[in-house]
Amino acid sequence: MPIKKDVWDIIEKWDRIIIHRHVRPDPDAIGSQCGLKELIKATYPEKEVYATGANVDDLAYLDEMDEVSEDLYEQALVIVTDTANIKRIDGDYYKLAKQWIKIDHHPLDDSYGEVEWVNTEVSSCSEMIADLWLSFPEKIKMTAKAARLLYAGIVGDTNRFLYDATSPYTMQIAAELMTYPFSHTEVNNQMNVIKPHTSKLMGHALDKFELSDDGVGHIMLTQDILKSLGMDDKDTHAIVPLLGKIEGVCVWAVFVQQSDGAYRCRLRSKGPVINTVAQNHGGGGHPLASGAHAKDEKELEQILLELKQQVENYSKES
Repeated sequence: MPIKKDVWDIIEKWDRIIIHRHVRPDPDAIGSQCGLKELIKATYPEKEVYATGANVDDLAYLDEMDEVSEDLYEQALVIVTDTANIKRIDGDYYKLAKQWIKIDHHPLDDSYGEVEWVNTEVSSCSEMIADLWLSFPEKIKMTAKAARLLYAGIVGDTNRFLYDATSPYTMQIAAELMTYPFSHTEVNNQMNVIKPHTSKLMGHALDKFELSDDGVGHIMLTQDILKSLGMDDKDTHAIVPLLGKIEGVCVWAVFVQQSDGAYRCRLRSKGPVINTVAQNHGGGGHPLASGAHAKDEKELEQILLELKQQVENYSKES
């Protein structure tokens, strides 16, 4: 409670607040960022509150970003949500702020900000923002828009409440948010939409997915493959949960080649801890959902070997 109170006490003191999140945002990044913005605006209409970062077409149904000029940072509080590492913050102007706060639910790999509120036990950063409201309901005003954003963030990071990080409290918070007048069915339907070109990628992924006898699966998407499908890296996130549905999969990886020839690696698990593998390769994240980087196919092979070792260790412990 003290850290939560510290965060809100600081928010109360500032007339201008600029909220950042991570690059290549997901629903939780947008939900926590813009949900917090709406809570502050509703509670303190006189404050200037901005949400900044690149707009993402696939998430435009959630909210749009604000145009924030460099000069605004000189007298502003910056809050960064859902971002474990400082290098992943979308935008550079945050460095000019007088004070900044980190709010995050990822393992604490990178400390930044004068105040850090990190809770790795929750499902999402959106759950943290909603919990902030529920901790001080007499101070913080909820709105339908904020409730919709936070609900979407929770649904996104729990994969519709399927992941282990979904706790009874997560469900209670979702229920509280659903008492506000927004359509949770509409939100879920929008999150389920698959664009025609994405369906082609899904077909390719299911056809080319490789699964070892020990339950480690992977697919490699080269630049040539992406170009042949008319896609790029930002379109590949949709296949990640899909591949985890294949019978026999314990741990899986999606390797996406970048324009410089290196690979972005999305790693997922149904039990074995994989963020240690991600950390060995310039990344990090949650124990069961992480990201890493590989300079070439040789490093991809090393990542697969380390994933297989994690599965073997997990099997011995079970």
